[in-house]
Formats: sequence, structure tokens, C-alpha cells
Amino acid sequence: MDGRVDGGGPRENRHDYWGVVLDAPDGLELARFYATLLGWDIASAESGYATVAPPDGVAYLGFQSSPEYRPPVWPPSGYAQQMMLHLDFEVSDLAAAVAHAERLGARLASVQPQQSVRVLLDPAGHPFCLYVDTV
Repeated sequence: MDGRVDGGGPRENRHDYWGVVLDAPDGLELARFYATLLGWDIASAESGYATVAPPDGVAYLGFQSSPEYRPPVWPPSGYAQQMMLHLDFEVSDLAAAVAHAERLGARLASVQPQQSVRVLLDPAGHPFCLYVDTV
């Protein structure tokens, strides 16, 4: 990558994609969870790896199968696997979004640090946040 950003145009003509890749016991299974949660499409799927992406824009989420995967612990605890990142998703109705995520297999985390944010754990145990903008 040379640092230039395409800056617009049809998605299929752009070359400035970026993404985040999460390990999971089954990458395709976790891709299906996030595609349904976010209303995005599965953009690619092959043995051990899948991506989901919105219909426009340049970001994607990738999911890589890793037999050695261990879920992080939330909140942090001693020498257990620590969370290295988490995903944030703004929603308009927090209660409805949490209920939707739980129906898909997410679990509400035991610690909730803010009123306008809910920390959940996806089916592979990655923490993610649903939040409403309070500004």
C-alpha cells in the first residue's frame, strides 16, 4: 500500500479496503453471526476464513479459524487471556439491539461499565459493545 486513499467511487473499483480479523474456533460460523447481527453480507468464504462487509464503504471484518483459539476474559482477571481489542457498534435502540444479539447467540457480560453501553460476548467469546450516542 502506498498510502493513497481512493476516496470514493463504486465499491468494486476501490482499493483502499481495511479490516479487522478475529480468530475463532470456526471462522465461518462467527462470520455468519456478525453478518446477521449487522445486516451485512458474507463477502468471502473459504476453508478456515470468511469476511463480512457492509453494502458500501471500505471496512470489513474477517474471521479466521484457529484450533488453538482461547476466548479472552472480560473483565480482565489475573493471567487469563486478556482482551486485545473489542468492536463497537452504535445502535439507535440499545435494548432491542441487545435482545437481537442475544437471540443470535451473544451473551451479556457480567460487568457493564456505562449506562449507554452494553458489553456482550459473541459466540466465540470476543467482547463487543453496543452503544447509543448520548451527545
